[in-house]
Amino acid sequence: MGHSTKHLLLPPFSDHLPAPVVFRTGCMPACAAYPCHRHEWGEFVYSYSGMVEVKVGERHYLAPSQYGLWLPPRVEHQGLNRYEAVHCSVYVAPPLADGLPGVTCALTISPLIKSVLDHLRRHPVQAPYPDGITRLLRVLVDQLAAAECTGSYLPTSEDPQLSQVLSLIEASPHDNRTLADLAKAVHATERTLMRRAQRDLGMSLSEWRQRLRVVKAMPLLEAGAKVEGVALDLGYSSASAFITMFRRLTGETPDEYRRNFKQQ
Repeated sequence: MGHSTKHLLLPPFSDHLPAPVVFRTGCMPACAAYPCHRHEWGEFVYSYSGMVEVKVGERHYLAPSQYGLWLPPRVEHQGLNRYEAVHCSVYVAPPLADGLPGVTCALTISPLIKSVLDHLRRHPVQAPYPDGITRLLRVLVDQLAAAECTGSYLPTSEDPQLSQVLSLIEASPHDNRTLADLAKAVHATERTLMRRAQRDLGMSLSEWRQRLRVVKAMPLLEAGAKVEGVALDLGYSSASAFITMFRRLTGETPDEYRRNFKQQ
């Protein structure tokens, strides 16, 4: 997953937080990145539009707006994005952070979590917070602690053959090569690739390819590209097949996604 940086951003807090839970929102320009850093508190990152991408070691974690990324305290990480994104961070100091997962992962966003995040973005308040906001932030942390942990939306693999297949798919997301064709290209058997995909990705290669196509479609839709054109660019024979896939994976049609993006 290549990434060229044009804008280097600085983390807002270096040695302490102004409150046990802090909410911060902003707009990241395209091709922006934070330096690799770590802190004593946990961080939940959510993108209202676009895609959150965080690098932890050699692993990239991606999350569209149905998910957010949780980073436990003291995990070294780098936030970056290829496309413009409206995002927020919720910083959670110990011991409150202890109730959330002990590993970096994507958390499923419930309607309640989304409503709280939307409210906080539309009514920004600086710390120290009034009592009502403090209570709302504690509710948010409780909801995040109860959220389903799903790993990464688009996981990677260290396996030489499987990672080569993922690179082939990413380089040509419109390519509809079968599992047999992909296995042949990297001198592996279909059964081997299927087994390693389930082991490392937690999903089939077909599902991974569809998720990649969602990731690729989002910036095209945000830029105003026609749904039919995006569908053809991503290897679909019809717009309806693309729309069905997009709705299944995001919960909304491409046109609904575009409308919601413009409202951010």
